Amino acid sequence: MDPIKQSSSELVFTVRRQKAELIAPAKPTPSETKLLSDIDDQEGLRFQIPVINFYRKDSSMRGNDPVKVIKKAIAETLVFYYPFAGRLREGNGRKLMVDCTGEGVMFVEAEADVTLEQFGDELQPPFPCLEELLYDVPGSAGVLNCPLLLIQVTRLRCGGFIFALRLNHTMSDAPGLVQFMTAVGEMARGASAPSTLPVWCRELLNARNPPQVTCAHREYDEVPDTKGTIIPLDDMVHKSFFFGPSEVSALRRFVPPHLRKSSTFELLTSVLWRCRTISLKPDPEEEVRVLCIVNARSRFNPPLPNGYYGNAFAFPVAVTTATKLCKNPLGYALELVKKTKSDVTEEYMKSVADLMVMKGRPHFTVVRTYLVSDVTRAGFGEVDFGWGKAVYGGPAKGGVGAIPGVASFYIPFRNKKGENGIVVPICLPAFAMEIFVKELDGMLKGDVPQVSTNYAIIRPAL
Repeated sequence: MDPIKQSSSELVFTVRRQKAELIAPAKPTPSETKLLSDIDDQEGLRFQIPVINFYRKDSSMRGNDPVKVIKKAIAETLVFYYPFAGRLREGNGRKLMVDCTGEGVMFVEAEADVTLEQFGDELQPPFPCLEELLYDVPGSAGVLNCPLLLIQVTRLRCGGFIFALRLNHTMSDAPGLVQFMTAVGEMARGASAPSTLPVWCRELLNARNPPQVTCAHREYDEVPDTKGTIIPLDDMVHKSFFFGPSEVSALRRFVPPHLRKSSTFELLTSVLWRCRTISLKPDPEEEVRVLCIVNARSRFNPPLPNGYYGNAFAFPVAVTTATKLCKNPLGYALELVKKTKSDVTEEYMKSVADLMVMKGRPHFTVVRTYLVSDVTRAGFGEVDFGWGKAVYGGPAKGGVGAIPGVASFYIPFRNKKGENGIVVPICLPAFAMEIFVKELDGMLKGDVPQVSTNYAIIRPAL
């Protein structure tokens, strides 16, 4: 079993881009100011998140240009989602608000002298020439006073195309972004309005008056980086790892009987957190953490309204020391991860919003932190602009965020054998990636663990 896939990064091609333009809503929209929620405007979401979808040629769409079809659909969709056509401003207490100016989202038309087939059998991050397929238009990437969305549609030589998008994360989370992309798809296929109408209602996730922090939020601990262990920005390696039925069952052999019902997400998170910690060689007594992104939409009573497209998740955290995580059997990490996910309730979300207001909207802890986000059910790949579902749809790379290398996404994926599984892009310094691969391979092969030469402590009897 070899879950590791190097990208087709040796593939080099030319992308010819037209000058970037702004697409405004197709009709006049309200000119107003809309406040973001106190969950939206925290420091850890003030960055741009990249998404990419690949589409095959469809003979039934002959004569239709995806660039023209999608451009028109974006303008029509922005009539409903007009805040996306505005610009963010910052008020007192670092409060973010959308100035609904109707200026529009940034759009880049492009073509590439490459076919979809040349990307290889298995489309997964890291993608070759990503910076050409999602061009960072100079001056467009700021959080304030910049376009909230940048979209590039690149026609391919085979008749297929690539839809790439960059979102200011304070505006939406994955479900909210997919809701917008789905609406663009529906309009592209001739709808007069999106099937799910957008709901703003950001006040539902605002701090209480007076604010009161009622839960423990160690995800926002202020941890000094005494040992320089925030991952270095140079010499980073991106690799994707595939976990299909055989890989998952190999890893399940390490799960003790009382935890057999653990989800695949919980299992993978425990394994990857452990392997990653071993690979980065932190001091044995140092605290290490894993943050699990948990969608809280259904945890409200009543649930958040259908159509809510703001950020509605928390970053609950599991904290332990490096030595405990790496010396104990896998069940130890698994129990920590399971408890973490169950922490998120309506009260927890309100407590986070209150903490944001009281503490000046802090960034979540990044020192010795691993952050995982499961987008297997988000629906990126289901988005259809008329050419059918995407061949690949989802995050464009791992390691995104203010600090490269901290985050991984779990992305739905079908390999060339036709097995459905999860692909996880990982971003690590080169020395750590080598150790990580060895550790993970050892678990997949069920090797009897040796005394680890890679780590300052003994590798556990799993």
